[in-house]
Amino acid sequence: MAGHGHGHTPAAWTGVIIAFIGFCVAGAFMVMNNPVGFWAGMGLIVAAAVVGGAMRLAGLGQKQQPVVRSQS
Repeated sequence: MAGHGHGHTPAAWTGVIIAFIGFCVAGAFMVMNNPVGFWAGMGLIVAAAVVGGAMRLAGLGQKQQPVVRSQS
């Protein structure tokens, strides 16, 4: 799989970083027994998908490459 990009794009990194922060926020507020903070963290996780998808549509995601099949 090496050499195929494998998500090393600004859109992927931004989405992952925002989702990671959301998981940390949700986890911390879950331990503190604060439902509002927990759901705020969950909202960040959803926002990560939206931001990553928007960046991908803006051209910052992985470019489509033609499939090369070897003849064996």
